[in-house]
Amino acid sequence: MRNTRTKVLLYVLNIIMSLLFIIPLLWMVVSSLKPENQIFSDLSSLKSLLPLHITLDNYRMAFERIPMMKFLFNSLFYVSVICISGLGVNSICGYALAKLRFRGSEFILVCIIALMIVPFESILMPLYLVINTLHWVNTWFALIVPFIANCFSIFMFRQFFMDIPNEILESASIDGSGPLKTFASIVVPLSGPVFATVFILDFISHWGDFMWPILVTTGESLRNIQLGIQTFFTLPPIYYGQIMATLTFTTVPIIVLFLLLQKYYVQGITSAGIKG
Repeated sequence: MRNTRTKVLLYVLNIIMSLLFIIPLLWMVVSSLKPENQIFSDLSSLKSLLPLHITLDNYRMAFERIPMMKFLFNSLFYVSVICISGLGVNSICGYALAKLRFRGSEFILVCIIALMIVPFESILMPLYLVINTLHWVNTWFALIVPFIANCFSIFMFRQFFMDIPNEILESASIDGSGPLKTFASIVVPLSGPVFATVFILDFISHWGDFMWPILVTTGESLRNIQLGIQTFFTLPPIYYGQIMATLTFTTVPIIVLFLLLQKYYVQGITSAGIKG
């Protein structure tokens, strides 16, 4: 009976926590489907969560007001390039730190862990000066190159690779496989969960980029979707229905990505996150 009560209590707590996260998202979606004058008039009642008068005018006007598809493409392009390139670079670095013995590897690992706690704001201006010196302002290089290597991703890969038995790698070495061939043919196929986890975390992290894009882009040609959303706050009149429609539209890629990779994400977190 005690175990049953504990399980019931846990289920109830999980449901309550789920509702706390879902209700704001539901309110955003419902508000995007309401006429402008009903968004805040229904706010004090349960009507705020019910789409009683559905309209797509907010989506239509939002797309007419800004080049939504262009901004969405820009975000998808540079974030995808960062994530895919980062998987290659960071996984190789993590593999080297986990399985290759060389002088200074422990010191490099300590430096990587130390750099994880350095806030991005502290290196923002020095990084911008480097980008400006290279004449990369308002180019894809400025948005992509500084973020390919990621300390946390390297650490995640390293933790996961530590659990791969050395005997498998030694057998491949005896058969004549070099480190890169062993990594590509043996390590990568065994590491789907951590690759999916790192991809999701990097994608979510850069999908919400605002400070860096507004600093290194000077026109609409390279603006991402977050800068596009800001347009609704800076150019009057402000219509909150259009803002909710835009936020709903930009949330869809994140939800789809997580649903597709959820299984591997959970496996990656549990396998890489608990190792020390």
